[in-house]
Amino acid sequence: MKGHNLDLVVVIMAGGAGTRFWPLSTAEKPKQFLNLFGDRTLLQKSFDRVSDLVPPERTLVLTNAAFVSIVKEQLPQIPVENIIGEPIRRDTAAAVGLAAFLCRTRFGNPIIATLTADHLIEPVALFQKTLLSAARRAANNHALYTFGIEPAYPATGYGYLERGVQIADDDGIEHFHLLRFKEKPDVETARQYVESGRFYWNSGMFVWTADAILKQIEIHLPSHARALSRAAAFDQTPEWDHALRVAFESLQTVSIDFGVMEKAQNVCCVASRFSWDDVGGWLALKSWLPEDEAGNYCRGKTTTLDATDNLVFCKDPRETVVLIGVKDLVIVRAGSMTLITHKDRTEDLKKLVQAMEDK
Repeated sequence: MKGHNLDLVVVIMAGGAGTRFWPLSTAEKPKQFLNLFGDRTLLQKSFDRVSDLVPPERTLVLTNAAFVSIVKEQLPQIPVENIIGEPIRRDTAAAVGLAAFLCRTRFGNPIIATLTADHLIEPVALFQKTLLSAARRAANNHALYTFGIEPAYPATGYGYLERGVQIADDDGIEHFHLLRFKEKPDVETARQYVESGRFYWNSGMFVWTADAILKQIEIHLPSHARALSRAAAFDQTPEWDHALRVAFESLQTVSIDFGVMEKAQNVCCVASRFSWDDVGGWLALKSWLPEDEAGNYCRGKTTTLDATDNLVFCKDPRETVVLIGVKDLVIVRAGSMTLITHKDRTEDLKKLVQAMEDK
């Protein structure tokens, strides 16, 4: 995909705290840095997807300051100055705004593809074709682009995008005006969205020029714009860490969707036909783990007797788990910690981890 002739920069957002994969995922090493699927972590897979679209020096990773060393270790190709550690969590508007100001300082007015570090996307070729199609339009008409995912079922864990009129068909990649962003719905509302055929899942991935997104941040989150612009002036100087902390301490915690995209003009989306999985918790691994004849999905050495529909994951695949007469369980071994839960209760992990941290 080299030779697309676009002034493209990729920003990978890798700051998430992900508790849904406890005990494998911890505050020190969340989901995006885990090796859940064999050879590469989710962050590495995100980098691999774009590595032939832009060189490493045009790839920025925004993460939490505590994770900078892990990013360096997992992506040694990326220049150190392109791994930006946020001093405190302030949600996605801060990360997106900071990335855009840094891109403007370093590259002028490039097209920025703002992507996630913890999703699975296949096939890569179709993802790249979709991204480049959005990038060409964003460069020409200053639109803010997002990727809409065809909903597979009435999910309540995702935000939704309501599409308006179709504005282009670029060799099979359909472009639409966006009417509105919708917050995560209840089941009945989600069902109505899916049945209407007008709604996509919000993937949290975007394409825009630096000038286009910064103009909207200046309009809708002026205090973000002022603080982040001041910090970016100290990029790659000895004062950088201090300037960044001062800026972030002054910011309210707000997402880019709520703070900017829901209010912005000229927002479009590409209908994304690639398969997309945000790998939201242990049950999401079913599609990726080998299944035995009793419907158990296992990584590690598993022996079963009258045990059905269980999911077993061992951090060390040489460990052995033996199941007798149980069904519908999620069992995870990670070092000295073990999780055993009914599969209907995996969403409660967040609560449990929070309670453990509070103690």
